[in-house]
Amino acid sequence: MPYSLREIRKTYGPLKVLDGFSLDAPEHTVTAVLGPSGCGKTTLLNIICGLIPPDDGELRGFSDARFSYVFQEPRLIPSLSALDNVELVLRASMDPLQRRERAMRFLIAVGLGEDRGRKPSQLSGGMRQRVSLARAFAYPADVLLLDEPFQSVDLRTRIGLMDAFLDLQAADPRTVVFVTHEVKEALYLGDTVVVLSDKPARILDRKELLLPRDRRRYGSPDLSDVEASLYRLILG
Repeated sequence: MPYSLREIRKTYGPLKVLDGFSLDAPEHTVTAVLGPSGCGKTTLLNIICGLIPPDDGELRGFSDARFSYVFQEPRLIPSLSALDNVELVLRASMDPLQRRERAMRFLIAVGLGEDRGRKPSQLSGGMRQRVSLARAFAYPADVLLLDEPFQSVDLRTRIGLMDAFLDLQAADPRTVVFVTHEVKEALYLGDTVVVLSDKPARILDRKELLLPRDRRRYGSPDLSDVEASLYRLILG
C-alpha cells in the first residue's frame, strides 16, 4: 500500500508549522526525515498516526494503517517486567500463549531474553529503549514511527540500538518514518533521507541512499560526500 501526505497544513495560532507539506513513504522502507529542532518533525508524526488532525490536506494509506510509535523516552510501565511491557500491546489481538511467545521472540532479538523478568528501574537506559523497540516490532503494525529514540544515550549505546533496529527491520520489514536532527543517524538508518527546512517545514532535498548497508556504517568515509551535502543544506 502506498503511503503519502498531500498538501498538509497545520498551524498553532499565528505559527505555521506545516504549510502545504507533502511526503511519500515507500512501503517497507525507512524514510528518514532530517531537520532542525522545532521544525515540526514530531507534529508530522502525530498527524501521520492521527494523534492530532491536520488543518487541511490529505493522508493516503495512513488512515487505515496500524501504528507502532517509539518515542524519545522509552515510556514503559514501571510496575511491569520487560516481557510484560512487550506483551501488553498484544493482549487485544492474541491469546496468552501466542503473545508470550511473540514477546519473547522480539526480546531475544534485541538481546534481552535473559532480562525478561526485570522491571524498567532495573534496566539501563539503552536496555529500556531496546524493550521499546521490541514492543514496537512485536505489535503487528503496518507503519512504525520513530521520534528521535536514540538521542538520550551515549554513542556506543546509540550505535547498538540502531543496529538492533536494522536487524529487526531486515527480519520483519515495516514502513518506517524516522525523524532526527542528526545527519549520521539519517544516513545510517534511512533508505531515503528527506531534508526539512525550519518551520513552516518544507522539503529542501530528498536523497535515495543506494550504497549497500555494509558500506554505510556510522561515520563511513563512503558517505562523506552525501554527508557534506546534507550539512550544507541544513546550515544554509
